[in-house]
Amino acid sequence: MTDTSDTRPAEGEAQAPRRSRLRRLMRYIPLIAPILLWAVPCWVLLYTGQHWPLPVTLVGTALFAVGLVGMPLAMARGHGRRQQDWAAIVGDTLLGTSWVLFTWSVLIGGLLRLVLTMAGVGEGQDGARTVTWAVLAVSAILLCWGYAEARRVPRVRRLDVRLPRLGAGLDGLRVVLITDTHYGPLDRARWSARVCETVNTLEADLVCHTGDIADGTAERRRAQAVPLGTVRATRARVYVTGNHEYYSEAQGWVELMEELGWEPLRNRHLLLERGGDTLVVAGVDDVTAESSGLAGHRAHLAGALEGADPDLPVLLLAHQPTFVDRAAAGGVDLQLSGHTHGGQIWPFHHLVRLDQPALAGLSRHGARTLLYTSRGTGFWGPPFRVFAPSEITLLVLRSPHPTTSP
Repeated sequence: MTDTSDTRPAEGEAQAPRRSRLRRLMRYIPLIAPILLWAVPCWVLLYTGQHWPLPVTLVGTALFAVGLVGMPLAMARGHGRRQQDWAAIVGDTLLGTSWVLFTWSVLIGGLLRLVLTMAGVGEGQDGARTVTWAVLAVSAILLCWGYAEARRVPRVRRLDVRLPRLGAGLDGLRVVLITDTHYGPLDRARWSARVCETVNTLEADLVCHTGDIADGTAERRRAQAVPLGTVRATRARVYVTGNHEYYSEAQGWVELMEELGWEPLRNRHLLLERGGDTLVVAGVDDVTAESSGLAGHRAHLAGALEGADPDLPVLLLAHQPTFVDRAAAGGVDLQLSGHTHGGQIWPFHHLVRLDQPALAGLSRHGARTLLYTSRGTGFWGPPFRVFAPSEITLLVLRSPHPTTSP
């Protein structure tokens, strides 16, 4: 295994109570989170001994109040029935900003205050103001850097993956993974074209997209998705749905990807042959598909592998890492997933880890199954990536047998 894993053990029984608690907690987050995200930094920056002039305190408080009220209103207009892109951009940007301010108000507000107190300068107005300026400076730097990271073309992450059952004829097979492009309110048609240009430099045999193409319908985001039709692969381009497709007429995305020359693997497989050896490339709908109500949409591994020789190695596309328990039980050799974004804005990865068995990288589950979890190619919602860079992934599959293949 050539990459370090950032995972939890794939033990379904142990995870079930955690996920149940998480679901209960999630019911209250929409009510509590906005208040905490704006009230905590407001208190830390303005009301913990700074003694700012009254106009500064009033203006600062007003700005936090506008954020508290404006963020949920903008997100409701942007992501609700109206789906107004300008409102989504405002709401998402405020969400990312408040998360960063909240995080560093807590961390710096606590740690720096402690350091200043130990140094004998933490009491009084000067120490409090030092904390305020430090929080604002760190937050501003991280937001600017995070925005640049989110909008840049992802770096290519390369790794070899050894599959014990892979035949010598398939040694060196080049698999490129993109996922979670999340075309959305911010027009990223040029970014999409540059991503596809980068993919084409990797001379892939197989290119995979593991879902969450966009936020919005295929008709609405078509211009941003069209560059995917320029992607080249010597063998196949394959795609599976993610959970966000099921918020935006998933069948439309399946049809558009077919139109662009990609092969949707909706609970089915294809055979990739080279040098006298064969790899089963299978895909399943996202685990949320069945609850979407769309006829025929569900995650069905048995259907995806129906008719495949059980002695052949299996590469499975499944949007969410959580599907790996079923993949391991089904004898899959390698599952490719996205969904987590690597947390996207630190330290949100701690919440992701409550819901998924892996955050990013390569991990082992059971005796045979490897899982590669991508941090994603794009971003969702807030246009920031902080300590969770996006990626285009090149996986070179390796056989344990001697080979002269490239």
